Amino acid sequence: MSNSNSANNKIKWKYLLKKNDDETDETVIIRNPFLTEDQYYSKQYQRSSSPTSRIRAASISDRSTPEKITFVENYQIKRRPSLGGTSDDQESRIFFIEDVDKVLAELLKREDTDSNFKITIEDKGSKVLQVGTASSEGFKYYNIRGTYMLSNLLQELTLAKKYHKKQIFLEEARLNEPPVSKLIRLIKEKFWKSLIRKIDIDSIVKIARDEKFEDKTFLRIYVPYRNKDQYEFYIKAGKKAVDYKVEVDYLPENITAEYENSIRNKPGFLSLAMRKCIDPSTGKKDMLEGWPYVVPGGRFNEFYGWDSYFVSLGLLESGDTYNEVIRGVLENYIFEIENYGKILNANRTYYLSRSQPPFLTDLSIKYFEHIGGSENSEAVLLLKRCIGAAIKEYKNVWCCPPRLNMETGLSCYFPQSVGIPPECESDHFDSILMPYAKKYNVSIDKFKELYNTKQIIEHELDLYFTHDKAIRESGHDTTNRFEGVCNHLVTVDLNSLLYRYEIDIAYAVLHYLDDKFLDFEKVQTDSAHWSRLAAERKRNIDKYLWNEEKSMYFDYNWFTREQSTFETATTFWPLWATCASSQQAQKLRDNAIPVFEEFGGIVSTTEESRGAVNSSHPQRQWDFPFAWSPHQILLWEGLEKYGFSGDARRLAYRWVYMVTKVFVDYNGTVVEKYDVTSEVDPHNVDAEYGNQGNDFKGVAEEGFGWTNTSYLLGLKYLNRYCIRALNNCIAPTLFFERLLDKDREDFGFGNLTVSDNH
Repeated sequence: MSNSNSANNKIKWKYLLKKNDDETDETVIIRNPFLTEDQYYSKQYQRSSSPTSRIRAASISDRSTPEKITFVENYQIKRRPSLGGTSDDQESRIFFIEDVDKVLAELLKREDTDSNFKITIEDKGSKVLQVGTASSEGFKYYNIRGTYMLSNLLQELTLAKKYHKKQIFLEEARLNEPPVSKLIRLIKEKFWKSLIRKIDIDSIVKIARDEKFEDKTFLRIYVPYRNKDQYEFYIKAGKKAVDYKVEVDYLPENITAEYENSIRNKPGFLSLAMRKCIDPSTGKKDMLEGWPYVVPGGRFNEFYGWDSYFVSLGLLESGDTYNEVIRGVLENYIFEIENYGKILNANRTYYLSRSQPPFLTDLSIKYFEHIGGSENSEAVLLLKRCIGAAIKEYKNVWCCPPRLNMETGLSCYFPQSVGIPPECESDHFDSILMPYAKKYNVSIDKFKELYNTKQIIEHELDLYFTHDKAIRESGHDTTNRFEGVCNHLVTVDLNSLLYRYEIDIAYAVLHYLDDKFLDFEKVQTDSAHWSRLAAERKRNIDKYLWNEEKSMYFDYNWFTREQSTFETATTFWPLWATCASSQQAQKLRDNAIPVFEEFGGIVSTTEESRGAVNSSHPQRQWDFPFAWSPHQILLWEGLEKYGFSGDARRLAYRWVYMVTKVFVDYNGTVVEKYDVTSEVDPHNVDAEYGNQGNDFKGVAEEGFGWTNTSYLLGLKYLNRYCIRALNNCIAPTLFFERLLDKDREDFGFGNLTVSDNH
């Protein structure tokens, strides 16, 4: 894949200055229309005058600013070429927006007919607006046409207002930039930056505030047992937050489910990894600051477990710019394992007993290789710490009761927690609790109080909430796949990830750590030990999770001793983990992919498994017809490992097309999840929590974390022909129909056999 920005990122303004009748002098001024927004709308780049000497007499007094006079005095011009010369008409046209507020208001009035501060294909305007050209000083007008260019104009005007610009020069290249190039540019230069957080002495109010609770002026922060430096840091930070009451508390040395329940009415922010930095007031390196980390989307401030992994993959794909942030993610993973016992769902007290799908080893090896591998001594030390933390997590979280099922030798999601999940909306469980409230002849609120304090014991309700919290630990919250059974299932996804832990640890220990590792229990192991664990897990996966008749992997219910029949896209995770045999991979490719492949990619579950949607069986966001980036990313990589590059390319085109089409048709929107059966508005998801990433006005600020990553990674599978088609929004169905016979195999059409190189 080539970034089509590269050929166009510098636009030349050429004018000819006539010296006399026989001579001309050519001067070239280089401009870059694809600068970041803060650079493009900076005083240095924007001009308060047109690039010609013509000034409308009626407005001379208004325009004669010091900036303009300086610009006119220093501007070098050249005249157009003579007849027969090469014309530069095809170069980027430049517009002059004399009154940003006026044009913005006119644009919204005429084109934003549904008044949502976006210009989309659903608006009923004329889809055309005239703006003045810079070369005519605004006398001549040019028509901006179509949803894409008008929505880009809206975005640019919104940015101009953000930077307090009253009038601007605007290159046409920013309005008709190929959408693939634009989205790549936004992700790498803007969206990632909007998703980065860092704890410091001044940011604590913004980061620690919990929007789930009513009192926004009270902040409670918990620090690990005996971590005096962090405690003092937060006390000092709290004193600076004069409009807030800040309470800082120590956690106990032993964090139990009972302790978590005891502070359900005192929820708080959990501290993250910190490092020493220079105090500007003293010049000494004796001040604390947090390592930078990433959040899933713009409304979040917490550090989420598996979201951070997928966002980090996108940061890795963006070069070296974000190396420190990825390092911060790894530092926070290590810190949470060391201080909270696990990589948390997120760093709030109500998540203390709950983890998320484990990806630490894969990210640590990828980052290790990214920063130089064994040639970088600091990278080796970090890898050793990551492997040590991963082994601790492996032993203390996933491979011991209650998450380890001894009979199958496989693991399940099973957080040990007490009571009703406090982070949910107050009425979220009312329909479940109503019968119990009636049974005890109390209000629902009173029943919640009695139940959470164990004054009422209801074992059936205990089991319900244990399953509910397990669903949230799985990351797939929520899905009918897990309803009422989650912690009774040894799942395909979790055991694929643990297999990957085992082979990753074996690989790292063998190749980079002298084939021996002393863990936190002072137990020394070598690569052969971890390879044996992986082989044993693979045998158990084959025995309990593989279904030869259906050519798919299924979860296994250890309580009923039956294999589940629920079809889910996690059936492909063994390909990513490489625990599928060549024969199993071939069957997954031939038989399972057609079951899940939809217009826009791989759907989360099949419609048959989801069942009919009604009031007693509601639509869940991780079920058909919705699809999520993690499933796409892991399947593409898994198919590539087994030699099915064509299938990866075909599925990547479907997904990347869908993201691109929404970006083009809906004002730059990039969202959390998509309806992959919809060819028109796949971002329109009305299930459970709605869709994140769509709640902006004028211009998107961050997209959504793992969707941004999926876009960058999906493009790696696509060639120039695909990129050209994407820029023209050629739908997958039409694109595949038009493939030449010789190219069809490149997209997985036909009988392909597995590679032996996985």
